[in-house]
Amino acid sequence: MRLNSMCIRCLVDKQQGRIAGFADEEKNTAYMKEIAKIIGESGDEASSAYLVYLFNQVYRRYFGETKDYTGIKKEYNAYVLEMEDDLYEKILGAEDPLAQSIVYARIGNYIDFGAMQNVEKDVFLKLFEDKGKNRLDRAVYEDFLRDCSEGEKFLLLTDNCGEIVLDKLFLRELKKRFPHLDICVMVKGEEVLNDATMEDAEETGVCGVARVIPNGNGVAGTVEEMLSREGLKTLEQADVILAKGQANFETLSGCGRNIYYSFLCKCDWFSGRFGVERNTGMFIREKEGRMEKC
Repeated sequence: MRLNSMCIRCLVDKQQGRIAGFADEEKNTAYMKEIAKIIGESGDEASSAYLVYLFNQVYRRYFGETKDYTGIKKEYNAYVLEMEDDLYEKILGAEDPLAQSIVYARIGNYIDFGAMQNVEKDVFLKLFEDKGKNRLDRAVYEDFLRDCSEGEKFLLLTDNCGEIVLDKLFLRELKKRFPHLDICVMVKGEEVLNDATMEDAEETGVCGVARVIPNGNGVAGTVEEMLSREGLKTLEQADVILAKGQANFETLSGCGRNIYYSFLCKCDWFSGRFGVERNTGMFIREKEGRMEKC
């Protein structure tokens, strides 16, 4: 996804916000100048997710380590794990359990401390009842079923803590419907915001459902050039890919792989791009490179 003026404004505002509490204005100004330089020198294909990765390197040089999300991750993993049995019962009671599991896993994408100013548990819970924002594009879903039926290797690119619990429920249903699939889950190789890592996969039981590998880096999203050798090989060999979250759409859209994107529209640009309200769920397909570059 091409960087645009709205994304640039958001990037700058967030960097200003993260240093607002620091008193050394000279240091703050120098930091923001470096941020502006990174943005100004970025290429046409640079994504917001990759630029934030570069920002974090500069931040550590000026201010030390970035915010530690360990406590938040454990809190939300535990929170959604408490909901797991009730939600899985509803999935099993649905007319199409696999479709329902995709919707529920997509709702989990709300737990994003990078894209949003505030993550509110009451808003998260209400999303499970908001049918208007929980639709699943039928044509895309039929394509997904066909590809899973005909394919051999399936790759899930995860996004956030908490959300990964709901991904686990989806994986259970996927295995039931397509027992022939060789399923792999790719998590972040390093800590970045509240994104899921191997520790989260182990903590939430995902490792007991499918093979899990780290991607070898700490970029929100999936930057192919930064993947580990194992991660890149797994991506290249996958017949079907399900990529969770806005950052994966930002970093992968237009790549031409057989990718299905599942995310909530959590910012003004995404809501405007798809013509929907905030927190509306999207399930769209890359379509072998024919997706409009945006």
